[in-house]
Amino acid sequence: MRYLLAGLCFVMLPAAGAALAQDQMQVPQSPAEISLGFVPVVKSAAPAVVNIYARRVVETRSNPFMDDPFFGRMFRDFGQSRPRVQNSLGSGVILSADGIVVSNHHVVGGSTDIRVVLNDRREYSAHVLLADEDSDLAVLQLDGAEDLPALELRESGTVEVGELVLAIGNPFGVGQTVSSGIVSGLARSGLATGNGRGLFIQTDAPINPGNSGGALVDVAGRLIGINTSILSRSGGSNGIGFAIPADMVAQFVAQARAGEERFERPWMGATGQPVSQDMAEALGLEGPYGVALTELHPASPLAEAGYGVGDVILTVDGTPVFTPEEILYHLAVAGAGAKVVIEGMVEGEMSQSEVTLVKAPDVPPRAPLTTSEATVLPGMALSTINPAVQAEFGLPMGIEGVIIEDPGPLGARLGVRPGDILRAVNDMRVSTGAEAEEALARASRRLNLDILRGGRRVVLRFRL
Repeated sequence: MRYLLAGLCFVMLPAAGAALAQDQMQVPQSPAEISLGFVPVVKSAAPAVVNIYARRVVETRSNPFMDDPFFGRMFRDFGQSRPRVQNSLGSGVILSADGIVVSNHHVVGGSTDIRVVLNDRREYSAHVLLADEDSDLAVLQLDGAEDLPALELRESGTVEVGELVLAIGNPFGVGQTVSSGIVSGLARSGLATGNGRGLFIQTDAPINPGNSGGALVDVAGRLIGINTSILSRSGGSNGIGFAIPADMVAQFVAQARAGEERFERPWMGATGQPVSQDMAEALGLEGPYGVALTELHPASPLAEAGYGVGDVILTVDGTPVFTPEEILYHLAVAGAGAKVVIEGMVEGEMSQSEVTLVKAPDVPPRAPLTTSEATVLPGMALSTINPAVQAEFGLPMGIEGVIIEDPGPLGARLGVRPGDILRAVNDMRVSTGAEAEEALARASRRLNLDILRGGRRVVLRFRL
C-alpha cells in the first residue's frame, strides 16, 4: 500500500509517443503505469544531459600567512606566484542537435580544456561561445557534433509551485543520476549566487556538487531550469536548490548564436526600492507591491516614458514586480531592442507605457587606454566611467571618475586593484582616462592616489 500511494503521486503519460505532446498532467490510470514511475521521462530527457570535465590554469601564491585570519588578508599578495592546474566537474544540457550545450559559468569559466561526455559515452571537445559570471551561465559548442538529442525549453511563466520535477546531473562524479522533487518556490532573488541579478526556481529535488549545470525538467521532459547552486552549511543537499529559469537560458543562447562576446542586459538607467505597506497605503495601492524609483538617468527609457523620481513601477508585461531585481530580470529576458509594457503610477496617476529596451549608452566615450612608460605607473588600463561602464562593472548610478581595469605590474605591487575608481592624482581631480594619464606623467617627488574602493574612500601615498 505504501508503494501504491507513493506511485499515485507520480504524473505519467499513457504512451511514450504521446507523452511529450501532452501539456496536461495526468494521474496514472493502471498498475502498469504506476510501476513505471518516471521511467518514460528519464528515457526521453537523460540522453540530452552531459557530463563536463574542465581544466583551467590559475595563479597561486606560496604564502605562509594564508591561513591566518588577520595576517592572511594583510599579506594576501605576498609570496611567489605559481601556475596550478585546476580541474572542475559539472553537468550540462544539450539544447540543439548541432551541439549547443548550456552549463554554469563556475563550471567552465576560464577553462582552457573542456571535455564533454554524453550519456551514451560519446566524447567531444568543446569551446565556450558566451559566458557570464553574474548570471552563472555559459554556452558551449561541441566540436564536430551533429544529430544529438536535445531538450525542449518550457516557458517560465507556466511553471507553478508544487509541480513534480526531476534533477538530472553528475553529483560527486558518480555518474549520471536522477533525483525527484517538487518546485518549492519561484522568483527567488539573490539567494543562489548572491549577485542579485536573477530570479531562481527553488526545488527540493536533491542537488549536490557536480549537479551544477544539469537539467531541472518537468514530467513531460521539458527543461524548466539549469541547476546552479544549493543553500547548505555542510556542502551537501538540504532540500533547498536553485535553478536558472529556461526563459533566461533562451535569451542567453540567442545572444551566443548572434555572436555576442559578452551577455548584454538592457539598461534601465534607474534605481529603486520595494514599496512598503505605508507607501502602498499612501499611494492608494491594494497591497505592498511595486518598485519606487529613487534615481533616474536623464537618458533612461523610463524617463522617456514619463517616469520620474518617486514614481512607481507596478508590472512588467503584466507581471507584478516587488523588487528592483525582478525588473532587471524581466528586462534581461526580453533583451535589448524588445518592447515591454510597463504599468505604474506617474505623479499619482495610473499609467501604461510601451518601452523600447536599449543597451547602456557609451556616452561620454569610455576611451580605454593603457598608461605609457612616461608615467609613474606604466601599463595601467583605464576607462572613463559612463553608463555602459557602470552596467559592466556593477557600479552605482551617478558615480564619476576613471575605473582601473588593470593596475599594471607596478600598480599591483603598490596595492592598486582592478575595479578601483580613481578620482584624483596628487589632489588633481580626474574625470577621464586622458586626464589621469596626464596627471600620472606630471608626478615627480610624490604620488597620492584618491581611490574609491567598494564604496569607501582609500588614499594611497608614495614617495618617488
